[in-house]
Amino acid sequence: MPGRWTLTAKLYASGFTFLLLAMTSIGLTLWVTWNLEGGAAAVNEAGRMRMQTYRLAIELSKPSGTADTKAMVRAFDDSLALLRSGDPSRPLFVPWSQASRGRFDLVTQRWRMLRERWLNTQPTAAEATRDADAFVALVDGLVAAIEGQIARWTAILHLFQLTMLALAIAGAVAMLYAGYLFVLNPLARLKRGVVSMQQGDLSTRVTVESSDEFGQLSAGFNDMAQTLQSLYGSLEDKVREKTARLEVKRQRLADLYEVSAFLASAPTLDALARGFARQVRTIALADGVAVRWSDEGNQRYLLLASDGLAPDLREAQSCLETGSCHCGQPRAQARIRTIPIHEERPAPLDHCRKAGYRTLISVPVKLHERVLGEVDLFFRGDVSLDDEERDLLDTLASHMASAMESLRAAALEREAAVAQERGLLAQELHDSIAQSLAFLKIQVQLLRDAVRRQDAAAMDRVVGELDTGVRESYADVRELLVHFRTRTNEEDIEPALRTTLSKFEHQTGLAVRLETEGHGVALAPDIQVQVLHILQEALSNVRKHAGARHVVMRVSRTPCWRFEVQDDGQGFDAASPTGDETHVGLRIMQERAQRIGARVRVDSASGRGCTVVLELPAEQPLEETEHSEAALT
Repeated sequence: MPGRWTLTAKLYASGFTFLLLAMTSIGLTLWVTWNLEGGAAAVNEAGRMRMQTYRLAIELSKPSGTADTKAMVRAFDDSLALLRSGDPSRPLFVPWSQASRGRFDLVTQRWRMLRERWLNTQPTAAEATRDADAFVALVDGLVAAIEGQIARWTAILHLFQLTMLALAIAGAVAMLYAGYLFVLNPLARLKRGVVSMQQGDLSTRVTVESSDEFGQLSAGFNDMAQTLQSLYGSLEDKVREKTARLEVKRQRLADLYEVSAFLASAPTLDALARGFARQVRTIALADGVAVRWSDEGNQRYLLLASDGLAPDLREAQSCLETGSCHCGQPRAQARIRTIPIHEERPAPLDHCRKAGYRTLISVPVKLHERVLGEVDLFFRGDVSLDDEERDLLDTLASHMASAMESLRAAALEREAAVAQERGLLAQELHDSIAQSLAFLKIQVQLLRDAVRRQDAAAMDRVVGELDTGVRESYADVRELLVHFRTRTNEEDIEPALRTTLSKFEHQTGLAVRLETEGHGVALAPDIQVQVLHILQEALSNVRKHAGARHVVMRVSRTPCWRFEVQDDGQGFDAASPTGDETHVGLRIMQERAQRIGARVRVDSASGRGCTVVLELPAEQPLEETEHSEAALT
């Protein structure tokens, strides 16, 4: 069978061939059987002719049998005609042969003679019997000839049956062989190949003997085995390559982590630049590194730190004009560049070539499109960067830029904090000591006037006022020192309040009590500072003006923070518009309360003591929160 046939075509062709042979054999068997049935019917009909002959002979011997004789003659004629033409519907036909044809012709001729004689003359019984016996002998010869032909057809039928049996056996054997050849054998080869593959022999191949489905499957198996063998052969190399890549990435992550940790802890810009230069040189395997800082206008680059550079090269490149050499990129062109240093095309300053370097990698240090500086890597050989190395250097430069900006922001924050503290100190001095000094200045002028008038009583009175003013100024200075030395607590303000009350009790000798109630969220440190200053100002007013014997400070944390300072002193008219020192202290407290969005209320009357109440809002406005965060930084 052609090798290009598919398995389905082969099976169909084999099955159709055997079906055609079987149908042919069955058709021949049916045809022979039909002939045998027709011959048997012809034998019966011929045998009936013998019976008709004897009946006709008997009828002729009767004197009154003329009508019946003619009917029998016609029936005999019909039998001969039936044998001559046959009847397919029965079936009935003579299996003609040379012998049967000759016998039938003799019977026909003899019947014509007998018919003529028997119809025209009246034979005797003996004559009729003698003629009938002779005629029946001829009919027996015809029957014998037909039976001989039937015997031959029977032999042919037996031969066909034996042939069909042999064909069935051969067909079964052929089908089994075809199944083995087309299905079982290719399947067994594939199974052997699979078992061999399972045992680890990746060089196993299956012989492709045809182009049918099993041939295609075998070819696919061979391709799969080839692919597996190739993959397995290069698996170790791929594993080593993948491991090496992972190690490179791990090392880069470690380098990034180390650099980031260092940059986050560097205290100064100089330490930052020096440490970064050492680390980036180790990471990039460079022969020299220069870390440069660019001014705001990007007009020049100053050398912050270097590692691995010769002293003369450091001195020559301590300050570069932007664009004057390979180093120092202009802001508009700032990007990572790999610059080969050519012997035949020297740079304008030509320091790198003279120092023996062949490649320069320039990495800008940028933050939000603003160039803060540049990192220059010097190599004595030819170097090229891939994408991952470019990303690494760019990331390192970004971390460097963030660290530089963080140092600058920290410096600005420290400067702002110092300015804020100076402003607070100036306000404290202005609101307390400056007013006392102004009062002393007035008293000095009054003393001069009294001395000029030689008024002893006035001089004594003014000196007393001066002494009192100096003492109060001294007390204010001590109180300010106490206030500035008092520290708040990040979790709770209560320790700072107890420290303030303890100092107040020590200075004045008054009985002081602190009462707290409720639980609430701790105040922010900057809010605690302002609250503490307000309460200290309230205690200062008690010390200066109240003449009290007992002081109570009450702190309530819910539903919002509320502070209350109550004394049993002489009190004053809170609604009076006088501008004495008491009202100056109240004004100071009001101003501090406004900074944190709080409210100060004073309840007092002459002879009934004084109560100062500070109430904080339940939630701080957004702008106040931002102000608090700025104060913290």
